Amino acid sequence: MKKIFFSGYSLDIGGIETSLVRLLNELSSKYEITLCLEKKEGVFLDSINKNINVIEYTPNNSQNIIFRKVINTIKRIKFIAKYRNKYDFSACYATYSLACNFTAKVASKNSCLWVHSDYLTIFNNDANKMMKFFNELGYEKYKNIVFVSNQSKINFERILKHKGLNTIHNLIDNKYIIENSEKEVNLKKEENIITFLNVGRHEEAAKKLTRLIEASQKLKSDNYKFRVIMVGEGQDSKQYRELVNKYNLQDEFIFVGKQKNPYPYFKISDCIILTSDYEGYPVVYQEAFVMNVPIITTEVSDSKQDVENKYGIVTRKIYPRDI
Repeated sequence: MKKIFFSGYSLDIGGIETSLVRLLNELSSKYEITLCLEKKEGVFLDSINKNINVIEYTPNNSQNIIFRKVINTIKRIKFIAKYRNKYDFSACYATYSLACNFTAKVASKNSCLWVHSDYLTIFNNDANKMMKFFNELGYEKYKNIVFVSNQSKINFERILKHKGLNTIHNLIDNKYIIENSEKEVNLKKEENIITFLNVGRHEEAAKKLTRLIEASQKLKSDNYKFRVIMVGEGQDSKQYRELVNKYNLQDEFIFVGKQKNPYPYFKISDCIILTSDYEGYPVVYQEAFVMNVPIITTEVSDSKQDVENKYGIVTRKIYPRDI
C-alpha cells in the first residue's frame, strides 16, 4: 500500500478543514495516510478515520529569538531524520503555513502545494508581494500545484511560472450533506419571512460581513421581513454582534456559533449569502448546489462561471467610498 502525507494547520471548523477531512477519509481505504498538523486540535479531529495517523509539528514561538531558533533547528533536524522522503506523495494543504510547507516538502520528492485562495486578490493585485509570498514558500520545489478555482490558477500564471499547475475543486460528499440536513435544530422554516444564511469564519479582512449587516439595515428600513442566520465564529464576532445591536437588528440576526453540521440550516434557508473580498473556491457554493439553495455572492473565485445565471446572483463588491 502506498504511503501519502498531508500537512494542515488544524481541524477546526472551516471550508478548508471540511474538504480536507472528506478527501482524507475517501483516500484512507486505498492508502496509508499520515496527517501532520501544526496544531493538533479542532472539532473535526474525531471525524478523521481511525486508520489515519495524525501527528503534530509545531514550531516554537518563544519571544527569545536565540532560544526559538535553537529549538526549531532541533525540531527540523529530528523531523528530517524521521520522515525525509518516507512517502510516495505529500501535499501541503495550508498554503500560508511555513511549517506545513516544510513538512510536506521533506516528506516526499513527489510533493504538491494546495492553493485555497486567490493570492493576487489578497495582495490587492500587487504582483511583487505575491511573488515574494510564493518565493518564501519555495513553491518551485513542489512537483505540482493544485488550485481549487480556475481564477486563482489564471492569476497565478499571470505572475509566476510552474509546469505542474492543476485545478481541482474541493471534494464534497453529497449523500452526507443531504442526510445530515435532516437533523433537527432549534430553528424552523418561516413561510412568510425570507431567511438568508451565511456560513463561515468571522474575519472582516476576508469575509467583509459588515456588508451583510449594513445591507440588512437597508432592508429593515424598507420594511422587508427577513432574518439572517449566522453560522460561524471568529476574531470579529464581537464586532458583528455590536454592529447588529447598533443598527437595532437583534430580531433579524441569529448567531448560532460554530456548527459541525451546518446542513439543517441550509434546509430552512431561502438563500445563501457571501460578502467576501476574496475566496479560493467557497465550499459553501458546492453545498448550496447540493441542497438546491440559491446564492447571492460577491464576485470572487469562479462565481461568474459557476453561479451567475445558473444558481444565483453575483454582485460587485461595495466599499464605503461607493456608498
